[in-house]
Amino acid sequence: MPIDRAAPGVRHVFVRDLDLGAKIGVHTFERATTQPIRLNVDLFVADDGSRSDQLGDVVCYEDIVEGIKRIVAAGHVNLVETLAERIAEMCLGDARVLNCRVRVEKLEVIAEAASVGVEIERARAGGR
Repeated sequence: MPIDRAAPGVRHVFVRDLDLGAKIGVHTFERATTQPIRLNVDLFVADDGSRSDQLGDVVCYEDIVEGIKRIVAAGHVNLVETLAERIAEMCLGDARVLNCRVRVEKLEVIAEAASVGVEIERARAGGR
């Protein structure tokens, strides 16, 4: 979602095309090794209008990337849906995040397709 379409009072923090190796999939051949995945995350963050120039005052994309890496490294996951849900839960762990969109793509599982996967959107309980 382009930044220029953001609602007033919302800041988008995003990670685009994060390529990692993951142990993911239900098939025997997928359990034997890691496979390339691509992740995209878009966080809808409450923007209080503050113009602070301090890292601690914002949702840091580096922290999001490190959190994603920890989740992926934690072990085998059967479904891209499960991985997406875990990433969304981690993102919503920051009270400033109102809503998040997570896309997980497997890049090599279907030879005829550039990628296959899932995209979810989750909102904080009582949020938007």
